Amino acid sequence: QVQLVESGGGLVQAGGSLRLSCAASGIVFSLSTMGWYRRAPGKQRESVAIITSTGSTNYADSVKGRFTISRDNAKNTVYLQMNILRPEDTAVYYCNAAGTFNTYNYWGQGTQVTVSS
Repeated sequence: QVQLVESGGGLVQAGGSLRLSCAASGIVFSLSTMGWYRRAPGKQRESVAIITSTGSTNYADSVKGRFTISRDNAKNTVYLQMNILRPEDTAVYYCNAAGTFNTYNYWGQGTQVTVSS
């Protein structure tokens, strides 16, 4: 059974920080591309940050310089460090795991991040 279990979401004031974690099981984590996506109210889901199995990263322009994605293969966990949070970062954040050639694609349940003014 594949599971992506997220933690770390919550309520924070603008300018604050949160660290999201996503623990994966049931997949070969070390070979998976891991990503964080978000969906704000009334908006489409968007990619926030991606990290490949080799450690390459990609960020949405809106979060560059503020967010950092990382992974710990020994713990089968991917992280999203979010700094200098803004109200527009408010969204449900989802963890994603994808296999090579999209042999699998799984999603976490989502965790709410709310940034107040």
